[in-house]
Amino acid sequence: MDAPHILVVDDEKTITDLVGIYLRNEGFEVTLCYTGAEAAKEIIANDYDLAVLDIMLPDIDGFELLRTIRADHTYPVIMLTARDSQGDKIEGLSLGADDYVVKPFRPLELVARVKAQLRRYTSYGTREQAEQDAAIISFDGLVVNRDARSVTVDERPVRLTPLEYAILLYLAEHRGHVVPVDELFSAVWDEEFMPGSNNTVMVHIRHLREKIGDDAQNPRFIKNIWGVGYTIEA
Repeated sequence: MDAPHILVVDDEKTITDLVGIYLRNEGFEVTLCYTGAEAAKEIIANDYDLAVLDIMLPDIDGFELLRTIRADHTYPVIMLTARDSQGDKIEGLSLGADDYVVKPFRPLELVARVKAQLRRYTSYGTREQAEQDAAIISFDGLVVNRDARSVTVDERPVRLTPLEYAILLYLAEHRGHVVPVDELFSAVWDEEFMPGSNNTVMVHIRHLREKIGDDAQNPRFIKNIWGVGYTIEA
């Protein structure tokens, strides 16, 4: 199997090169970009398994690069930034980012987050899982196909990020039950629920609803049980 190909974008050459060294030491194929314009060309021309994007670039910022990726791709994106504001984090998550790492950071921590995102991206819909569970979950016009790792609504294909797919799959697997927010976060992100995690879940749920055509005020699929969590009714 080919090594995962990772795109790393940061205008601070020392940081970019250091991240590249750590990722290559783990066996990943890595492409390094030092400007947004260079990265935009790479995103359009090549397929990647994951991208690490700095937000504050001198030309095209990381948010614009994220928009470019999400126009055609669902692979995980980790935002790297020196700005530790809740607004930046919410904007990144709203645009489809999967994780958010604040500088200064430990390279080994970033590597661990890269591995976690790649595991999540490749684990759903694998042959092993398909053998353990029914390959297709279908209800009310929504179809989740584990074998193909695909989602359709009224026969219309829906392109989801790995986190969005994981949220939908978890709720679909537990439909008929209310899934507490902390349980959903722990199951999907594989991290301890912390202050602020609720906002992260809310942003991804909102993005997921938009893609599957679910009205939050009159939901067809995902219902919010205030103060508890989310449910898809059986």
